[in-house]
Amino acid sequence: MIIDSHCHLHDPAFEDTRGAVARATEHHVWGVVAVGCDPDTNRRTIEAASANGKTVWPAFGFHPERAELTDDDLTVVESQVTVYHARLVALGEVGLPWYSLEGASDAAALMERGRRRFERLLDLAVRFDLPVIVHAPHGAAQMALHALKAKGVERAIFHWHKSPLDVTRAILDAGYLVSVTPEVVYRERDRELVEAVPLESLLVESDGPWPYGGEFEGMASGPWLVSRVAEEVAKIKRLPVDETMYQISVNTCQAFDLVWA
Repeated sequence: MIIDSHCHLHDPAFEDTRGAVARATEHHVWGVVAVGCDPDTNRRTIEAASANGKTVWPAFGFHPERAELTDDDLTVVESQVTVYHARLVALGEVGLPWYSLEGASDAAALMERGRRRFERLLDLAVRFDLPVIVHAPHGAAQMALHALKAKGVERAIFHWHKSPLDVTRAILDAGYLVSVTPEVVYRERDRELVEAVPLESLLVESDGPWPYGGEFEGMASGPWLVSRVAEEVAKIKRLPVDETMYQISVNTCQAFDLVWA
């Protein structure tokens, strides 16, 4: 059995959350960490968790690539976390912008705004002792790592991790984790990451409903995919599948302070 460490169950693709969770269980996935992106999706995330008992664990987020989000929206998210922190397993997804900076005439200002917002959210994570699910791809990863360390965040997961090997090593040296998606089945960059990262530092995620290629082309994306991701990790690591799934599940439970079911 395995856990999906990052899925957007608030998305309309998962309108039938019970059905999505049931399908995941059929694929040996016994739980989902459901992440939010803004005030509205945070509300839908806590509703999904409430409707699915011990199989869905909520995280509240403020997505750094969402240019339309305002500081007032951030204030609402901070209030949501304050109210619901005892029910949350993480703060996420939060982080720094990267993709939305491409072609922007004010990229430096957007990154500075993102940094200030991220630091506000990290203060909240420290206050309530919540792990942080980090969106910080490519060149944003090193900046996010610096902010996490400066704020004294003890637990963090770099979701769908993409960065140079030296930055990845620094992330691991800080005691943080990285996660991989179904792209590891068919993309060399992700396979090289898995080879380089100790199994004890890895999580798996669907980032559903994000669509994938390769053998997943045209397939609905959701938490049911992460058992296949774990199988591929085992293949790359040349380890038994059961042993690999067990260790990744232990990593996930420790990262989010989950009780093994």
